[in-house]
Amino acid sequence: MRNAEALTPYHWQIPHLDLGYPGSQQPEGMMRDFHRPGRSATFATNGMCATSHPLAAKTAIDILERGGNAMDAAIAGAVLLGICEPQMTGLGGDCFVLFTPPGSDDILALNGSGRAPAAANAADLRARGHTTVPLDTPDAVTIPCAIDAFCRLSADHGKLGLDALLAPAIHYAETGVPVAPRVALDWPTAGKTLQGHALEHYSNNGKPLTTGEIFRSPGQAEVLRRVARDGRDAFYTGEVADDMLAALTGLAGVHTGDDFAAASSDYTTPISGTYQGVDLVEHPPNGQGATAILMLNILSHFDIARMDPDGSQRAHIEAEAAKLAYDTRNRLLADPDHTARLDHMLAPETAAKLAALIDPQNAMPDPAPVAEAVHRDTVYITVVDRDRMAVSLIYSIFHGFGSGIASEKFGILLQNRGAGFSLTPGHPNEMAGGKRPMHTIIPGMLRENGRVVMPFGVMGGAYQPNGHARFVSNLRDFGMDPQSAIDAPRAFADAGTLKIERGYSESVRAELAEMGHDLTIPDLPIGGAQAILIRPDGVLEGASDPRKDGCALGY
Repeated sequence: MRNAEALTPYHWQIPHLDLGYPGSQQPEGMMRDFHRPGRSATFATNGMCATSHPLAAKTAIDILERGGNAMDAAIAGAVLLGICEPQMTGLGGDCFVLFTPPGSDDILALNGSGRAPAAANAADLRARGHTTVPLDTPDAVTIPCAIDAFCRLSADHGKLGLDALLAPAIHYAETGVPVAPRVALDWPTAGKTLQGHALEHYSNNGKPLTTGEIFRSPGQAEVLRRVARDGRDAFYTGEVADDMLAALTGLAGVHTGDDFAAASSDYTTPISGTYQGVDLVEHPPNGQGATAILMLNILSHFDIARMDPDGSQRAHIEAEAAKLAYDTRNRLLADPDHTARLDHMLAPETAAKLAALIDPQNAMPDPAPVAEAVHRDTVYITVVDRDRMAVSLIYSIFHGFGSGIASEKFGILLQNRGAGFSLTPGHPNEMAGGKRPMHTIIPGMLRENGRVVMPFGVMGGAYQPNGHARFVSNLRDFGMDPQSAIDAPRAFADAGTLKIERGYSESVRAELAEMGHDLTIPDLPIGGAQAILIRPDGVLEGASDPRKDGCALGY
């Protein structure tokens, strides 16, 4: 590790606090340089929310102050994010959730991802000449399951009831939310997929909304009023479901009313792996959390802590580990009823064999290109309450503005998660009726010595497992606090290119190119992250990514 004088501004430590991370006992009083731009962590004792839009964070804290618990706050904030960041998520999407009961270190999981319509068939798409699922057609639209998940979680683990939780989103959908800077940055590119009725609901006469313009969605406000009154059936049957069906069948979709009525979220058992004394807890397939565990298992065969955290050697080893872990993901992960050899993927011997393939000085050719589409758009929210119930919730419509297809009356934008299916005959993730596709969205939690210490998430589509691995490595290998670990520059080996943020130096980029990496600086930063550290002294420490518009708030 570099000495204190060489550390860049995002490397700082809380004085007088040892979090138990290797390297965390740095010189007393060392903090970030307040002369330079940066972001301080947020500290509170009663409750905390960290998410990608300040209005959602404030709403979550309001719910906690009214007597709601972390689940109530996470649901209220997440639904509102669909109005604050409509290019990222909405009622036509899916979610995954990890959470702890109050006062417990047990971690529970809910899979809120939807299935392909019963009549979906990979052979039909192959016969039409497709090798991947087209992104902006009904073929890519799986049945949205987030609403079912929110209703189930509210009933099983909430305190206030749906009417209270949905009221903020109903209000802001009706009256409008000013478009935030990062949302405005995304809108022109993501908005190119908008078609038909979606242009009426998500553009200004065909033009993207700009910073400070008001986005309203009165149709979604009405849908939420009905769900608050009548529960999940108000969404999956009757006029709302018919509105979504009409948008799909009008474009030759094979969806039926029975497909919508059958939508159901499921409780499941988390998976985990250990890195440098901390357990990374992930959602099982059809999410890609196993990829993050495998990547850390590979990295454990290298002395990462001795490398410069922002240097070329670490970026190279991480990129090579990502290539191997993602190649494994592409071959194995699918619907939980179809995923094969998960135990093999998580076995220490598998990671050891993959690590042995890495040349410390030379980039390997990219593993077999992925057949299914992966992209970057999603939202994440984490909440911890006074009883230390912790919720890690991720919610998405996949690509920017999803499929670009929206219902006429209510303006429900439909996800294109079906693009996560493979069309390769016999592949575990081959598209089929009633099947869930491989999903990119993964909530995370860290557990140390049996104690849950941090719910966290890293947005960014395919980047998410790499993001989880890098975040954990920043904490454990380099002793960074959560905000520093989030702020640090990122790189991502994706489809034969090493995407590298501007936070890396020119000399590092030159060294990586010399190793054989094909470098590009992406137009947008890589991903976004949020985290809440539950400290042993009872204080909550929230961290929020400056790559997004959000913040951490507590009370």
